Amino acid sequence: MSDTAQSAVTFGGRFAREFAELAIPWRAEDAPDPQLLVLNEPLAAELDLDPAFLRSPEGLLLLIGTEVPAEATPVAQAYAGHQFGWYAPRLGDGRALLLGELAHADGQLRDIHLKGSGRTPFARGGDGWAVVGPMLREYVVSEAMHALGIPTTRSLAVVATGRPVQRETVLPGAVLTRVASSHLRVGSFQYARATGDVGLVRRLADYAITRHYPAAMEAEDRYGALFRAVVAAQAKLVARWMLVGFVHGVMNTDNMTISGETIDYGPCAFMEAFDPAAVYSSIDEGGRYAYRNQPVVAEWNLARLAESLLPLLHEDQEKAVEFAVESLGEFRRQYSAAWSAGMKAKLGLQEGLDDDVASPLIDDILALLQEGEVDYTSFFRRLGRAARGQAGPARDLFPEPAGFDAWAERWRALDPDADALDRVNPAYIPRNHLVEEALTAATEGDLDPLRRILDAVSSPFDERPGLERYAAAAPEDFGTYRTFCGT
Repeated sequence: MSDTAQSAVTFGGRFAREFAELAIPWRAEDAPDPQLLVLNEPLAAELDLDPAFLRSPEGLLLLIGTEVPAEATPVAQAYAGHQFGWYAPRLGDGRALLLGELAHADGQLRDIHLKGSGRTPFARGGDGWAVVGPMLREYVVSEAMHALGIPTTRSLAVVATGRPVQRETVLPGAVLTRVASSHLRVGSFQYARATGDVGLVRRLADYAITRHYPAAMEAEDRYGALFRAVVAAQAKLVARWMLVGFVHGVMNTDNMTISGETIDYGPCAFMEAFDPAAVYSSIDEGGRYAYRNQPVVAEWNLARLAESLLPLLHEDQEKAVEFAVESLGEFRRQYSAAWSAGMKAKLGLQEGLDDDVASPLIDDILALLQEGEVDYTSFFRRLGRAARGQAGPARDLFPEPAGFDAWAERWRALDPDADALDRVNPAYIPRNHLVEEALTAATEGDLDPLRRILDAVSSPFDERPGLERYAAAAPEDFGTYRTFCGT
């Protein structure tokens, strides 16, 4: 790498140095013809990276990992995981690499990580490549989630590789450069525990505490404090998913972060017509990861984390299990509190409103939305107008509006705050038909639809002229929506 590139970026490599048991040194595969598709310049600035350098030929090679500073130690991370409930003891980064860590403007470290950079020893028969569509999907949806205020990994860039990749058809290859608070997962702890090396589990837990929950270091039972902190973070995260109608689609334990960030935007989607049973993953035939099941699955995943941490929670296993069960029991309470507060906010109600008043109102409107197959995002956005006396736009969403009329009379009696409604209910989400339109066009070389949808979802609460189609539900002929993981 040239002297200019060497001085442009300096990667830390703490994870690679300290966890040789969980990291295989590896290099990204060369790309025949790297071409930048999209660069997140605001995020680059937060990482003190020069956008002009990243757009240069040398910068592109850095973004796809083929030319990195001499001190960098790219690694493929090892982890285990329960995938659709079935335990896989050795998963790991089959087509991904951790390049290292960079300091963020907030003073905390961020992982710089690649997807689609070629086969690693964890590839399990896969080719190691990624294609343009799924990598751009992750870019769009992760940036939309960030704009919505939901903890998430972020996307720094997508670079086309110039390599044709065989899927059902031949598609153009791409690499995603992802940024995360870390890539520690529940599956990381499962892998460490499966080695039988309690010291490794302890070191990994200490690393997680230092990286994400430093207050736990001061606790008398720091590993118990770590577990409780992860439980709290995940309870709040999943509540936020539910409040915006987001369906992750593949909530395996290797896709649940210790930091509480959303990770791995594969077969994901935002629900349109309200349906608690909504499933968008083409492989989730049993609905394990349906919209309504996400809190239950999150709790199940956290139980697997507790199992991995048991030796650290107490030297007496019976007491360790007792502690884990008690701590995990907090998940439902914390999730319910976060969801209830969020729903009150979505309805513009006072934060301290008694649950005996708010809960029936929430339950009744969700039942009406489900019965009428009403667009979830559109309804809540239009409530702002309804609170200002313009009930028509919200009312018109219901095929039989009498139920809404009766509900709205009860709701308006509580004096909902119209401005507050507009601050929490987005006008724009990554509508599935528009995402597909943008990805199809980008795959064929036209990036304009991608730029337009990114513009809309990057400021989701600010309605702007000319973006009406980005606030509208899918046309009736769009049909049943299914997504694929892109592997």
